Parts: sequence; C-alpha cells; structure tokens
Amino acid sequence: MTTGAPTSSPTARPRRSRLRRYLPLGVAAWLVLEIWLLTQVAGVAGGLTVFLLLVAGFVAGSVVIKRAGRRAFRNLNEALQRGGSPAGGGGNGNGWMMLGGLLLIIPGLISDVAGLLLLLPPIQKAASRYAESALDKSLRTSAPGTLGDAFQQVRIHRPDGKVVQGEVIRENRPEPGEQWPPLTR
Repeated sequence: MTTGAPTSSPTARPRRSRLRRYLPLGVAAWLVLEIWLLTQVAGVAGGLTVFLLLVAGFVAGSVVIKRAGRRAFRNLNEALQRGGSPAGGGGNGNGWMMLGGLLLIIPGLISDVAGLLLLLPPIQKAASRYAESALDKSLRTSAPGTLGDAFQQVRIHRPDGKVVQGEVIRENRPEPGEQWPPLTR
C-alpha cells in the first residue's frame, strides 16, 4: 500500500520534537519548584495554612470545572435548539475555564496561580489566539503523511477551505416497521 509518504532508511532515527525532548525536564523542574515553594510557605505560615490553601484550591477548582461544564452543556443545547453551530461563532472560554479549574485542583501554589490566571477573560482570549496560531502553523508546516497533512489535503479540494452546511434528503424512505437499509441477498 502506497501512502505517498517518503520512506526513510532503517538506520536514520526520526528527529524528536523539542516538546518531546524537554517536556520531562520541564515537568520535573515544575514539581521540584512546587515542593520547594510549599515547604517555604509552610516554614513561614505553618503546615496548617498550606493544607488549607491546598484544600481551598481543590474545592475552587472543582466548582470552576462544574460551572464551566454546565455552561458548555447549556450553550450546546441552545445552539442545537436554534439549529446553529455549537461553537456559536466565537469561543466562549469554557475549555480554558476547565483547564484553569484543573490547574487549581492540582496541589501546588504555582499551578493555582496559573489556574487563577486562566479564569480571567483577557488571558483566555490571549491563550486562544496563541493556541490557534500555533495550531495553524503546525498544520502548515506538517510533514507528508501526518494528520496535519491530511487536513491540508482535504482543504486543497475546496480552494476557500469553507465548509458547506447542508442536510441529506432521502427520496426513498423506509415504511414503518421496515428494516433500513434494506437487506439484499
């Protein structure tokens, strides 16, 4: 089966992306920094204060995630009832609110600050713009045979890249009680 992707020699190792190379190091540094900061705060304010901060972050994160989930479900219901797109023309930040709530739930003060920042609408808009531009750049520079390449090939068939809304109308509808699609032998 030919996919059109260039074949590489068995001795050549694929180049690892920067994210895959540095992500474990970044997570380890973040965990060490979180633990260090918690011990510093515990030394100054006491262990009970740190425990209460962690519990408050967990409760606040849970409330934020629940509220954002309800809002997203309500927006989806309203959009489906009026026959429009669930996105509604512009992102309303429910995904960023859920990520902020998740960061609040994760134990640590740095993740709590990042979660609280993601609850602010200007930060959500900036993060949305950055994520959209990064995704667009990734799709434009994707190698042949990747998911981004597949999206680009689909968009090639329509020069403007637009999606045409429509519905399927079948001329031959099944009778009540008839199995659909009809079985042919």
